[in-house]
Amino acid sequence: MAARCQVTGVGPQFGNQISHSHRRTKRRFDPNIQKKTYYVPSLGRKVTLNLSVKGIKTIDARGIESVVQDLIKRGEKL
Repeated sequence: MAARCQVTGVGPQFGNQISHSHRRTKRRFDPNIQKKTYYVPSLGRKVTLNLSVKGIKTIDARGIESVVQDLIKRGEKL
């Protein structure tokens, strides 16, 4: 599963892991990506999306219809 949210576009960030002795090595901070399935009445079918938790909250606030319309305008594959 790709570490990128389809709604917010958030992806992995990079930084340093710091040990007790303060040595630094590169590491990757992955977002909390969840696979969620929603029923979209305008399309008449279910849509499975890879979402961050913030993306799930966005769908709860705006509704699945408006979010799917934005994804289709952006050319995102559903």
